[in-house]
Amino acid sequence: MNYRPVSARLPVPAGIGRLLVLTTVFVCAACGLVYELELVALASSLIGDSVTQASVVLSVMVFAMGVGSLLAKWLRGRAAAGFALVEVALALLGGLSAMALYACFAWFGQVRPALVGFSLAIGVLIGAEVPLLMTLIQRIRRQDAGGAVADLFAADYVGALVGGLAFPFLLLPVLGQLTGALVTGAVNAVAGGALVLWLFRRDLSTRARWVLVTANCLVLLALAVCSALTGPFERAARQAVYGADVRIAVQTDHQEVVLTGGAGGKPLSLFLDGRLAAGGGDPLRHPEALVHPAMAGPHRRVLVLGGGDGLALRQVLRYPDVASVTVVEPDAEVVRLARSDPGLAALNQGAYRDPRVAVVSAGLFRWLRRRPVSSAPYDVVICDLPDPRGTAGAKLYSQEFYGLVARELAPDGRLAVHAGDPAGQPHTFWTVDATVRSVGLATVPYRVEPCTGRGADWGLLLASRKPVVPRLPQRGPEPRTLTPGALAAGVRAAELTRQQGLLPSTLMHPRY
Repeated sequence: MNYRPVSARLPVPAGIGRLLVLTTVFVCAACGLVYELELVALASSLIGDSVTQASVVLSVMVFAMGVGSLLAKWLRGRAAAGFALVEVALALLGGLSAMALYACFAWFGQVRPALVGFSLAIGVLIGAEVPLLMTLIQRIRRQDAGGAVADLFAADYVGALVGGLAFPFLLLPVLGQLTGALVTGAVNAVAGGALVLWLFRRDLSTRARWVLVTANCLVLLALAVCSALTGPFERAARQAVYGADVRIAVQTDHQEVVLTGGAGGKPLSLFLDGRLAAGGGDPLRHPEALVHPAMAGPHRRVLVLGGGDGLALRQVLRYPDVASVTVVEPDAEVVRLARSDPGLAALNQGAYRDPRVAVVSAGLFRWLRRRPVSSAPYDVVICDLPDPRGTAGAKLYSQEFYGLVARELAPDGRLAVHAGDPAGQPHTFWTVDATVRSVGLATVPYRVEPCTGRGADWGLLLASRKPVVPRLPQRGPEPRTLTPGALAAGVRAAELTRQQGLLPSTLMHPRY
């Protein structure tokens, strides 16, 4: 289809009109990239595995942008009205995308179909922008195609840079994911509507102008209403996910921290990014299984990596001959809650008030790398970390990470690792085992069943430089939920799920 743009009748000189179009390109590109990053960030938080979510979003959106570019050919004859409608739809879909994804997660438990749908729709609309803007800028002043493309894409790429930097450093910390997306949609609608309704208003009939004004006003109203309702919406969504007794919900720089229960006889639970980290109906089972087998040996100096809730720390401090415990927790907010929240402090029995405890708020990888080689080693190292999921989780279950951890172990030291469920996720569990063994440590896996008989769901590894036999200390506090017989049975149960020939996970080749 051949199309030759007709010169536009503008209310300003051509140079100013051209600058306004390029400015709109800049703003729309920034908004478009924010939408992409918002989808990736929210999907990674809700689903996990950030590499997969980023790949899905970006690949679907790039494909959809190509489709949108082709479809835009049919709108070139009415480029101004077409661009205004594209921006209205993009502002609505992009602005509401984060809220819609969170709603799908909270009430339906399914995010990926909505993620693909929004990625496809937003990509089509973003792809339609450039051809229509190219038509509009050529209508202001005819220019060779190469020069016009260079100007347009320069503004587009600079806008993408600003949007990409604004998302993590401004929108997320100041506005949060939901409000940040809604504000971005409002900016998008204002930029697109203002360009067409003022600069190219003579291209529109009276009816078209009223339609566009009405559509933009309705979209801005919808975004404003949703922005005002983000508080009640988040509370309702959290209740749908965690139940009606949510007491504390905090979005830190690292994760979403939610505390439920702990009052009126209800069991306290700590959730990190939607996953149960502490408490529940059987709060002692996991920390006792993780800590006590590792304490069956020298344990004067103990290092706890993660475990900011203080439950593993509580078990370590039950041994009176422990001289010092260092807790390294990346998220200072979790430690603050473990100290100050009455329910969580009661659960960990005020562990952080013990004078033997030193707390470090730092990234685990960085802290281990900066530790002098000459520093005193630790008799016991407890890795109380979430399951490996996504880039951040895989980093803390990598060969490089365990190499740094092994450097901190005394010659007779022991390492305890939370490694997931060997029955439900055998590939992940045995990859962790292969990774720990790859740094020269001998391992023994074990699987611990809950006291309530609901089936096994905790898999752990005990590691040392010498062959190790998992046992409970002969002298010391007796675990309430773990017996020698249950520990031996757990070793046998874990071995039944063993997978052979797995390669270790590294930073350059994560295998989880």
